Amino acid sequence: MGDNTPLLPDRMQQGDFFVCDIFDAAPKGDMASMEHPVFSISTKPDRRIRRYENGDHFIEITPSVKGVATVHDRDILIFCISQVIAAYNEGRQIEQTVRFKARDFLAATNRGTDGRGYEQFIAALERLRGTTVTTNIVTGGVEQTRIFGLVESADVVRQTRDGRMQDIEVRLSDWVFNAIKGREVLTLHRNYFRLRKPLERRLYEIARKHCGQSNEWRIGLTKLRLKCGSNSSDKEFRRLVTKIVDEDQEHNHIPDYRLVFDSEKDQLVVLNRQTMKKVDAYPEWIRVIVLDGDTYDEAREAAPGWDPYYIEQEWRDWLANAQKAPPKKPELAFIRFCAKFYELRGAPP
Repeated sequence: MGDNTPLLPDRMQQGDFFVCDIFDAAPKGDMASMEHPVFSISTKPDRRIRRYENGDHFIEITPSVKGVATVHDRDILIFCISQVIAAYNEGRQIEQTVRFKARDFLAATNRGTDGRGYEQFIAALERLRGTTVTTNIVTGGVEQTRIFGLVESADVVRQTRDGRMQDIEVRLSDWVFNAIKGREVLTLHRNYFRLRKPLERRLYEIARKHCGQSNEWRIGLTKLRLKCGSNSSDKEFRRLVTKIVDEDQEHNHIPDYRLVFDSEKDQLVVLNRQTMKKVDAYPEWIRVIVLDGDTYDEAREAAPGWDPYYIEQEWRDWLANAQKAPPKKPELAFIRFCAKFYELRGAPP
């Protein structure tokens, strides 16, 4: 990329880490908030009450007087989820309350560590705590209508003499924690935190959730506007999306996916750059599993409307993370996974 790249400067010095998906859910962004418009993409305080429906599922977002939590505020949840998942993968006991250094968060999410960075962090915590979610979307295999904040609470545990935050404790909502325990998370690209525009981040989240490891995925602009939670007119939203598409054509800056606009069908086309973890990165016992053709036909019946190869990728990811013994009957195990997948998610959007 040239000097005119749309990406923010890379301030991160550490390697990749886990991030999350909440609603169905998890850069082990939680999958639910990646699919549904939980966070605002507005650059000004957004005080609208928003409701989004998809089949039998709904989500309603009610802001506080300081506005609804933004896509950039979501970085705190991503960071917390990543810490919990990392602890789980290391065999440590996981807790709903996550304690961390404010500076570590700022560095890991590519933010400045000056006074302004700390002020923005506090403001983000306030919006996360003040935003109220009402939903019946499943996390961790549990469906019930819940009313909750995006975080239960947040505490500044210790401050240095100059008043800067030092240690922070964030208690995650039951909804988010259920998503973590249910392994309903996805890994985000490190450059997600370098995307400048809120809409760029939202488009990447949606692509990561719906395109996944598939080669291509499409969505109409009208439905995309709803999934983004945009308050723009159709005409203005189309202009904003096509501008990002044009910039991506020039700079290739959107991680993992290439964006194309199909003007004839008025659709955004998402193309997989093939930069994500491939199957050969799985343990040997997963790599040797080969499903026969009839299994995919049964998978289509168990999860109508879904691409069985997409669900297979989800299944293999789940096997890699579940830390269980290899299934004795892989075909049967996969079909059962498809049925459960459809039970939790319903028909594809």
